[in-house]
Amino acid sequence: MTLEELRGQESTTEASDRMQCAGSALEELLVSAKKQDCLTVGVYESAKVMNVDPDSVAFCVLATDEEYECDIALQIHFTLIQAFCFENDINVVRVNDIERLADILGKEESGEPKDAHCILVTSSDEDSWKGSALDKLSVFCEESRSVYDWVPAITLPER
Repeated sequence: MTLEELRGQESTTEASDRMQCAGSALEELLVSAKKQDCLTVGVYESAKVMNVDPDSVAFCVLATDEEYECDIALQIHFTLIQAFCFENDINVVRVNDIERLADILGKEESGEPKDAHCILVTSSDEDSWKGSALDKLSVFCEESRSVYDWVPAITLPER
């Protein structure tokens, strides 16, 4: 085995570990934000919050799965939301398991699953998320951007 092959294996393992850690941190963040009533769920609801009070947004999650990959309108919304997040220094990630996200978020009062295509973690207090899963996710996003992965994909841990 050459040195390059060995380094390639190490970086693949390291990337897998980073992804797993980020997935756990994202789940922890969403559960905690839900308990504190600091989640905005849905594409249109998220756009409203970003328009009215972008400084309250701490993190953005965009979610899709194979069923919605070809939804042009949704992809346009994602592009606009990503651009807004980049302009306002809001970290954004993608999750490819919308059903798992819906499990974490729970159902609406009507019993229907929530529209989990866009989720914002908001905060009225700037320090409320310090030293938490948000810090881990911020580091993950920063490291991803350093290798030109502007919207990193995260895999949520299985239950």
